[in-house]
Amino acid sequence: MSAAFVGPGAEPSSHATTPASVDLLHSGWYTAEELAPLLKVDPSTLRRWRNSKPPQGPPFVRLANRTVVYSIPDTQAWLLSQRIVPAEPEAA
Repeated sequence: MSAAFVGPGAEPSSHATTPASVDLLHSGWYTAEELAPLLKVDPSTLRRWRNSKPPQGPPFVRLANRTVVYSIPDTQAWLLSQRIVPAEPEAA
């Protein structure tokens, strides 16, 4: 892996996670093999999500035919978009 990629444990940049303001080049990246255990899924699940029509899962960048990476801010934003907050029960 080149020095431009930052694996697990990397701190995300302090930039906001809106697409226009994220510094993708310097914000850290995961390979599918690094990201899968963090999401508690098999790497084949990430591959299946990427190849589905339309693609599912966190945003990814295909650098080469067999090289796919996931930015840390994009993955965090995707996780937040998947979050379900149950409604508060009504008071009796």
